[in-house]
Amino acid sequence: MSALKNKIDFAVVFTVDKANPNGDPLNGNRPRQDFYGHGEVSDVAIKRKLRNRLQDEGLPILVQSDERRSDEYRSIKDRVESVEELKKLLSKAKATGTDEQTAEMLASENWYDVRAFGQVFAFKGTKMSIGIRGPVSIHTATSIEPVDVTSMQITKSVNSTTNEKDPGQKTSDTMGMKHRVDFGVYVFYGSINPQLAERTGFTYEDAESLKEALKTLFANDASSARPDGSMEVNKVFWWEHNSKLGQYSSAAVHRTVKVEKMSDAVKPTIENYRITATPLEGLSVEEYAGL
Repeated sequence: MSALKNKIDFAVVFTVDKANPNGDPLNGNRPRQDFYGHGEVSDVAIKRKLRNRLQDEGLPILVQSDERRSDEYRSIKDRVESVEELKKLLSKAKATGTDEQTAEMLASENWYDVRAFGQVFAFKGTKMSIGIRGPVSIHTATSIEPVDVTSMQITKSVNSTTNEKDPGQKTSDTMGMKHRVDFGVYVFYGSINPQLAERTGFTYEDAESLKEALKTLFANDASSARPDGSMEVNKVFWWEHNSKLGQYSSAAVHRTVKVEKMSDAVKPTIENYRITATPLEGLSVEEYAGL
């Protein structure tokens, strides 16, 4: 596999239609919003979805959700210690710089998400702690306009447990709240740094896997909060520069993406918006539709 030599930038435009794209646990799980009412999806949530998609495609992932893990390990530490040589290195009381480099190399070789996003290895009971910086950086997704959040009260009228005082009687109903974004068009950006890619061994093949995962970001991601079809990737833009530093800064590249509202329809849809990327001299852009 060939090592990544040139800087890459990317952007993803997606829509949310009557779904909760990323609930805030500090605010009753309401969809995240900034001070101005724009919807947000954290970079951590986006990386979780990417890990899930890459795991679906058979790539080895270190940070797996327990409910959808693809191996017998119940924690990151257990998964790390399944690599005997890596376990020995992390147990060393006096680790040298070479030991740390070897541990970093082993972790990057074994798991895609380590060589892509990086990882901190610091576990109770181990002597050595290392931090790996990954080449793939991802911004928080933000809606292009303020979003309306609808909240509804829900009731569970099914017995979770038997009424101990009177088994023949139904237990009390349980009340709750459910929140959703009525409609929003979100954009997030990212970059791949070739210097860090060389350090972790992130390759062009890895970059292609990431690109495919971005196109299918919400596949197999349905839930009560995000029904199937309520979240859709509309456009993926992909720029590969001709050097490690890049012909333009990432900020300049990302600013070329324009999502313009063309009409104020009663029922908003993505068809009401025009999504474009203004060309930059000497830097071509690949444009893809979502799944």
